[in-house]
Amino acid sequence: MDALMPRPRAEVAPGAVHLPDWLDVDGQRALVDACRGWSGGLRQVRMPSGAVMSVRQVCLGWHWYPYRYSRYVDDGDGSPVLPFPGWLVELGRRAVADAYRTPDVEYEPDIALINYYDSAARMGLHQDKDERSLEPVVSLSLGDPCVFRFGNTEHRGRPWTDVELRSGDLFVFGGPSRLAYHGVPKTLPRQDTPDIGLPAGRLNLTLRVSGLSTS
Repeated sequence: MDALMPRPRAEVAPGAVHLPDWLDVDGQRALVDACRGWSGGLRQVRMPSGAVMSVRQVCLGWHWYPYRYSRYVDDGDGSPVLPFPGWLVELGRRAVADAYRTPDVEYEPDIALINYYDSAARMGLHQDKDERSLEPVVSLSLGDPCVFRFGNTEHRGRPWTDVELRSGDLFVFGGPSRLAYHGVPKTLPRQDTPDIGLPAGRLNLTLRVSGLSTS
C-alpha cells in the first residue's frame, strides 16, 4: 500500500519537518538492540502533582526529571546517568542535515530521552524547554505507530496538526517551532511493520542539545 501511496517529506510548521521511513529496517533493528541494552533503567516519572507518566523512560547523557537535568538519577537510585554514545551523536547530526537539507550541519546532541509506550500510554501536550540550548530536537519512532500532535508555541490549544508517525520515521523541530507544544494522544495498532525485534509497543528516542556545562 505504501508503494502505491508514498508518504512524502512534509514541513508541518516552519522548522518542523517529518521524514517518513528515514531509518531502513536494518537501522531500526540496530536502534532497538541498543535500546534493549539501556532498558534496565526504564522507569515511570512522577510529576510534582503526584501523577505518574504512563510512558516508561530512560535517559542518556543527562537525566531528566521534572523540570531539570542531572548527571545522576536523582529521582531514583542516585546512580550515574548512562553515557551518550558517539554513534548516536552522528545519527542525530545526519537527521538534522537530512531534515533541513544542510549537509555540513553542526549538531552535537548530548541528551537522549527514550520513551517506551504500551498500547495505553499517552503523552500530554508539553514544551521541551528545560534545556539551555534551542538547537533542534530530533525524534525517532520505532514499533507501533502513533498520532503525534504538533501544536503552536503559545499554549496547548489549537491550532495543532496531527501527524501519524510510523516505525522508522524521523521528526525534527527547531527554529521558530523549537518550543512548540507537542504530545502523543494515542498509539495505533501495528500493521505491516517489518520485524525489528520489538514485539509490541512503541519506542521514541528524542535527541537534544543541553547547553549545560560539562564540568
